[in-house]
Amino acid sequence: MSKTLYILNGPNLNRLGTRQPEIYGTVTLDEIKGCCAELVSAAGLDLVFRQSNAEGELVSQVQQAADSASALIINAGAYTHTSIALHDALKLMSQPVIELHLSNPAAREVFRQTNYVAPAATASICGFGAMGYEMAVTAALKLVKI
Repeated sequence: MSKTLYILNGPNLNRLGTRQPEIYGTVTLDEIKGCCAELVSAAGLDLVFRQSNAEGELVSQVQQAADSASALIINAGAYTHTSIALHDALKLMSQPVIELHLSNPAAREVFRQTNYVAPAATASICGFGAMGYEMAVTAALKLVKI
């Protein structure tokens, strides 16, 4: 089994810290990456942490994770609500997939009620802000029994 945890981040997450801080908080994606790297390293795994605003690039990254990851954490951002292609790529995963959102999409706009990621995920964590990443890493490590 691979000893790599993938964390993939979708559109606009590179703007964390300045983008709607009342919804997404003030922690940057680099700060989140640092925290995740510490947790993953302490467990003896490697971390692949990526962000893309491009749907096709995220699909390719999920395919790569399907071939080489122990588990995948994905914050697909707005692609959660629009991307059947991402859903199809996630269905390739035999490893645990944790869907992650900083906010709680179910408590937001009506268009966010459509979710193409959840049906392909092992579990979902949402509404805990940046702390959700720590929760997701801890859960992923337990799911792969590390």
